[in-house]
Amino acid sequence: MDKNDVKQRFEKISGGLSGMAVIVDKETGIEYLFCAGSGGGGGLSVLLDREGKPKIHQNYR
Repeated sequence: MDKNDVKQRFEKISGGLSGMAVIVDKETGIEYLFCAGSGGGGGLSVLLDREGKPKIHQNYR
């Protein structure tokens, strides 16, 4: 997946905190938390609903 594919597939839906953003996969609707660390590091985690299943953004249900 190249840079253009990533930009087309994922959308930033929230990002008020420094270095943190919620993004959504536009193909699946699944939400992820992205955290950018200092020195170029970072992480990506799937957000879960109350039942422990991947959280689906409301526009994709």
